[in-house]
Amino acid sequence: MSTDDPFSASAAGRRSEARRPLTLRDVSEASGVSEMTVSRVLRNRGDVSAATRERVLAAAKQLGYVPNKIAGALASSRVNLVAVIIPSLSNLVFPEVMNGISKVLEDTELQPVLGVTHYSPEQEEKVLYEMLSWRPSGVIIAGLERSEAARAMLRNAGIPVVEIMDVDGEPIDAMVGISHRRAGRMMAQAIVEAGYRRIGFLGTKMPRDYRARKRLEGFIEALGAASLELADEEYYEGSSGFGNGREMTMRILERTPDLDFLYYSNDLIGAGGLLYCLEQGIDIPGQIGMAGFNRVELLDGLPRQLASMDSCRQEIGEAAARIVAQRAGSDTGGGERVVLTPKLTMGDTLLRS
Repeated sequence: MSTDDPFSASAAGRRSEARRPLTLRDVSEASGVSEMTVSRVLRNRGDVSAATRERVLAAAKQLGYVPNKIAGALASSRVNLVAVIIPSLSNLVFPEVMNGISKVLEDTELQPVLGVTHYSPEQEEKVLYEMLSWRPSGVIIAGLERSEAARAMLRNAGIPVVEIMDVDGEPIDAMVGISHRRAGRMMAQAIVEAGYRRIGFLGTKMPRDYRARKRLEGFIEALGAASLELADEEYYEGSSGFGNGREMTMRILERTPDLDFLYYSNDLIGAGGLLYCLEQGIDIPGQIGMAGFNRVELLDGLPRQLASMDSCRQEIGEAAARIVAQRAGSDTGGGERVVLTPKLTMGDTLLRS
């Protein structure tokens, strides 16, 4: 190993130990400077050269080390907080997840504390760094895809880490969710069985909405198995809403008027599309069928109930919280896999086969 590499063999060995929290000594040995110097750099105190500061910060980031902000406490101490990190507060999906988490934790000494990433890897790193510095008893975090720096912090936190909403991938520790590829396949199969053949997809351009992308991949795969392919696609940027759904539906039907089914990446834009089609006097589901995703109960007051897929949001929150509550303060357990089955709701917008 090169002497320029900030990681010594002993530090690399310590990283492989089972979920032991990293300490100043780990960063000290990885960077080749004293623990006192490491402490000064991480607290931004004292006279430390720019080169040494850069070396220490690089080693800390690559190790995934997060300083302990609990004054006077040992590095192994914990507070009765569970860090819950989600991508958005405007998405109607996550309040139900939080309800599930709170329902389970209210019978324990643990309290959830919320962080929001806005689908940004850089913001996720920042939120993780701050939350882990308070030494929570566990982390519940949405999604499986994240930066190496974020993965390093979670791997070396020494606490239960539960990645939620998705099971199509490899978790750092535990995971709870549904297979979004399976959800996409299930919806495509129902649409094909109902007799629809000219199918359009309407969804988000957001490159970091990995779960929506996986659903579309599963959807296209199932269409291919039926010797079909998407007849047209329409995408939007920004937050989901009725307005986006209306505009997208208008554009795709003007461009491809012979479509007989519209599959939306979520219920909110689907609801906007449904209202537009009803205003245009389009026969739903005879002339055009429609479906969304998430089964948002808030939309039950629409003139027609949108066909959708229930993503088991509250159940996901409850299962994740149970894992953290059972493992908090314990060295046992880890690697749990809770795979829930999405539930298709036919509604009033999908013909019965």
